[in-house]
Amino acid sequence: MGKITTTIAVTNRLDEGLVERGVISAQEVRSITLKDVLVDTGATTLCLPANVISRLGLSLLKEVDIATATGLGKARIFQDAKISLLGREGTFECVELPSGADPLLGVIPLEALGIELDLQNQRPILLPMNPTTSYLRI
Repeated sequence: MGKITTTIAVTNRLDEGLVERGVISAQEVRSITLKDVLVDTGATTLCLPANVISRLGLSLLKEVDIATATGLGKARIFQDAKISLLGREGTFECVELPSGADPLLGVIPLEALGIELDLQNQRPILLPMNPTTSYLRI
């Protein structure tokens, strides 16, 4: 079937809030562009390597039990990771992966951003959001 990868920008949303309050300058906002991020529909959420989380300065939220392909384990969850993908943005929690691991983009951010996968062309695509139709349902 192949695999789908994409490029995402990840920003520390808390830093952006500090800019809005005048505490730091816009140049101090920590952000990184990640290329070849695996879009993994088997993953629940955003998963970032520890070295990327450290570089972004994300705050630890909690430690949780998780299920992986290798069995049950523990993982640390970090907060305030703002993703930019295909012109849409959202702020999400992220699971910490070992340093140097490949980042993963799971289904919760994809659904929240209104992005689905075009498996035939192996790329993410935007769901409609305009005055006549929207992917958002309430």
